[in-house]
Amino acid sequence: MGTHRPCPPAGGRRPVSGETADQARTRRRWITLAEAVAVIGLLIAGLTLYTNWSDKRADRAARAAAAADEKAGKAHFVVRAKPASNGNALTLIEDDAHSLGDIAVTFPSDLGVEGRTAISGATIAADWFADPLLKATDGGDDRKTGRLPILLTIEYFAGDEPHRLTGIYDIIWRTEGRMLRGRTLKLEDLRLHRKGGDQKALDAIWAREKPTP
Repeated sequence: MGTHRPCPPAGGRRPVSGETADQARTRRRWITLAEAVAVIGLLIAGLTLYTNWSDKRADRAARAAAAADEKAGKAHFVVRAKPASNGNALTLIEDDAHSLGDIAVTFPSDLGVEGRTAISGATIAADWFADPLLKATDGGDDRKTGRLPILLTIEYFAGDEPHRLTGIYDIIWRTEGRMLRGRTLKLEDLRLHRKGGDQKALDAIWAREKPTP
């Protein structure tokens, strides 16, 4: 006849020798709690690692963005000009952070003026386009003012780094009468009309804004 062994208590585990059922249940609860604490600890550690990694990535991105902004700021060049030779020319102005390279000027097709490239001295001369512009504004008062749009392409340097910009600019001009010699053209300023552009856009602007006699 085999020896009959008593069934283990409810819960499926046999109590440790000398341990009551209540003590066994308490011990199991502590084991379960310890396991939960360990899991929570792992989750917190993982979250901490992810947060540190995310913060470092955000910091690197912020530094890269700041460096890009600084580089873009150094590269930014505002085109300005001042009258020269008693209003017979406009000279583009360099600044301490930028030096000018080649410059190309394109005129409206309808004006019949050939474009200029690789201009030395960064100077736009009135006599390049004075005759056709004076002809287009002939008649009436000798004293007139207006704007001539041009397509301007400038190569310049920020430190040793080359850059290039293109835009349509307005040459601000005026005419004056002269004794026995008709009228003369004087240049006063250069102002941005729009960034970018091409011959087609330039011709469209001139068609809308060209002066009438």
